[in-house]
Amino acid sequence: MTHAPAPAAPQPAADRYLPLRRIFEVGYWVVSFCLSAVVNSATALMDYQRDGRPIQAWEPMAWEWSSALVSLALVPAVIWFTRWYPLHFDTWRRRLAPYLAASVAWSLLHVLGMVALRKLAYAAQGSSYDFGDWPRELFYEYLKDALTFVGMVVTIHVYRILLRRIQGEASLLAAPDAGPPVEPVERPQRFLVRKLNREFLVATDDIEWMQASGNYVNLRVNGRDYPLRSTIAAMESRLDPLRFKRVQRSYIVNLDYVASIEPLDSGDARIHLKDGANIPCSRRYREALKPG
Repeated sequence: MTHAPAPAAPQPAADRYLPLRRIFEVGYWVVSFCLSAVVNSATALMDYQRDGRPIQAWEPMAWEWSSALVSLALVPAVIWFTRWYPLHFDTWRRRLAPYLAASVAWSLLHVLGMVALRKLAYAAQGSSYDFGDWPRELFYEYLKDALTFVGMVVTIHVYRILLRRIQGEASLLAAPDAGPPVEPVERPQRFLVRKLNREFLVATDDIEWMQASGNYVNLRVNGRDYPLRSTIAAMESRLDPLRFKRVQRSYIVNLDYVASIEPLDSGDARIHLKDGANIPCSRRYREALKPG
């Protein structure tokens, strides 16, 4: 008598999405700005033709595509800025001034870039492009660019929240497989972790941070948790103290992955990592993070 094979376990959402993450992220911005350029070019041409105003078909395309291409080129700058100055419910008021300045800088770069591209496009057609009265037009463009900038900032922050949920930062880790405790080796280069009936060699240099969880310590690597049977104190004693710092009773962070440290009114701090995640830092450990 034969038995039907057991159905395969469903693949976690993170395992399905994370390999395609960069493709999705780049594709989202490319499709968004290109689609906007196509639609705006068509509607601008239709408006001119409906009103009987003379216009060449290529002109609306030059206007809209120059704006879209420069905006697309500035996306990495906005992502970098939001990573270094993330918004949170308890700190957003202190971020208003930097974000206002960033929106002005973004608009200025956007206008200068698109005007340069338009002049090139018009010159290629044997014509010339006049932007108009610069102070007035800059203010007009900023009113539009400010909305675009806010939309990008909101999109980036919401996406990071969803990404952290997909990666499991907002949920409890499933019970790890039983395994032997950490071997007593000084300054190990890697750790052997058993998870889901598989063995993983986790390089010490790749560990971004770790969190105590009962009799285990969850090692955070590339958005995934690897549970190791040990204590946070034992891990602290075995790691390089120049790179790994205890920042809270239950947390150790790899300084190579720290983007910024945000002081809080309570005296504690919030550590922002380069991938957009953040972990708590108690006031008693803040002094250890200051450069010697």
